[in-house]
Amino acid sequence: MEIMEGPSNGGMIYHEVQESKLCAVHCVNTVLQGPFFSEFDLAALASDLDRKEQQVMLGGGDLLSGQSHNVSLDGDFSIQVLQKALEVWDLQVIPLDCPAAEPAQIEPELENAFICHLQDHWFCIRKVNGEFYNFDSLYAAPQHLSKFYLSAYLDSLKSSGWSIFIVRGNFPKECPIAFSDSSTIGFGQWLSPEDADRIIKSSRVAAPSRTNNNNQIEQRQFQFEDEDVMTAAEEEDLNAAIRASLMDSAAGPPPAPAETKTDTSSS
Repeated sequence: MEIMEGPSNGGMIYHEVQESKLCAVHCVNTVLQGPFFSEFDLAALASDLDRKEQQVMLGGGDLLSGQSHNVSLDGDFSIQVLQKALEVWDLQVIPLDCPAAEPAQIEPELENAFICHLQDHWFCIRKVNGEFYNFDSLYAAPQHLSKFYLSAYLDSLKSSGWSIFIVRGNFPKECPIAFSDSSTIGFGQWLSPEDADRIIKSSRVAAPSRTNNNNQIEQRQFQFEDEDVMTAAEEEDLNAAIRASLMDSAAGPPPAPAETKTDTSSS
């Protein structure tokens, strides 16, 4: 059963825009909705995991190789590091394709957060104050997702090879750091839902290209009819269209389907 909660963080939503290759840091922080971790925190967790893995493999002793299995030279972190960071807040990270996650495959809107990963990019989809947002750090602001589009978007990610994980547990309700007057802290920024929507709409005029593994990936915008007037057949056509449009695109998170409202007013 979905639990309705009061507004957190004064109704504001927290977003971090891509800095260097720190998308894993941005992903964890937007799951937690606050600047809880830095790249140094995740690097320390990666080092600790490397040491423990080496001890298990060799029966003790120091790392014999300078190569880490949990953080790459360019700063990409493993899922184990993200899991360890979220465990600090008593949160579990569960693969979407495992038996325990079967209910989420049918009704993803009943979950609170998803982590998505492909190659060297991480981002999260998070429910904040009852509404879902795409917190991809390659976007200028969080992009709102209705419950219907959440399901369609997750399907499009799965069909294009993304690994998806559910985050479950007791999420922090408030960020312990007080809002600054500028509403900006570290890599992140606090935005009202209205400001986020305005920024996303203005960025659609000229969608920027994304870089992933040194390949330029074109961002695609999807325009669909209002979900309330769609039939079951149209819904299936929508999912098929998303999958088809992604087949010829390179790796990179496809932008969430843009929601447009049908104008029913008289001319």
